[in-house]
Amino acid sequence: MSEAPSRRSFLSTVALLGVGATASDALAAAPKPQSKSKPAEVNATEDLMREHGIIRRTLLVYEEIARRLGSPDEKAPVEVLVQATRLMRRFGENYHEKTEETEVFPRLVKAGQQQELVQVLLEQHAAGRKITESILATTSGRDALTKPEPRAAVAMQLTQFSDMYRPHAAREDTVLFPAFRDLFDAKQFKELGERFEEQEHKLLGSHGFENALKEVAQLERALGIFELARFTPSEQ
Repeated sequence: MSEAPSRRSFLSTVALLGVGATASDALAAAPKPQSKSKPAEVNATEDLMREHGIIRRTLLVYEEIARRLGSPDEKAPVEVLVQATRLMRRFGENYHEKTEETEVFPRLVKAGQQQELVQVLLEQHAAGRKITESILATTSGRDALTKPEPRAAVAMQLTQFSDMYRPHAAREDTVLFPAFRDLFDAKQFKELGERFEEQEHKLLGSHGFENALKEVAQLERALGIFELARFTPSEQ
């Protein structure tokens, strides 16, 4: 009689051990929650290409304003134009192009690479700045862009700027920046990206890119061109 309780106790213990082992195995097999890691840092050339995104969106603003200036029945959006031109000067010329002229172009020329391309890019930077200066001068008066002649002149300048900068940025993205990237090893390139970020904060503030992005989106909304779907071709 004394063996029965012992046997039942033994079997119960074995069963519990089995359940425990199964539970342990299940816990071991369950995927462990992954700790969130910091996103990868933006490298130097990615930073420059993101800045091209801001510039390209500003070009869309330029193109829409040029279209309106070419239509006598549409009011000239002078305030939007002035803000867009100032954004191009502050972000595109005084920051982005300055970074290229001080950090990118000299290193490539020193390495004997892309010298002809760099020369053309520098000439286009200068041409773009002349257009920017002219537009700001033309739009400074109270009655700016109320007459056909200045409207037509500014529309042409906006179109010229856009026609120049689109291939300009595309050539940098596909030819110049890859050649620039190849000049560095991984450690040097990481350090360069950190220096680019420091320069951005120094010239544009702690959220320079983000603020420029908000500003260009505001300009797009003011002109009714913010929604991306509006650029999708309609079925014929």
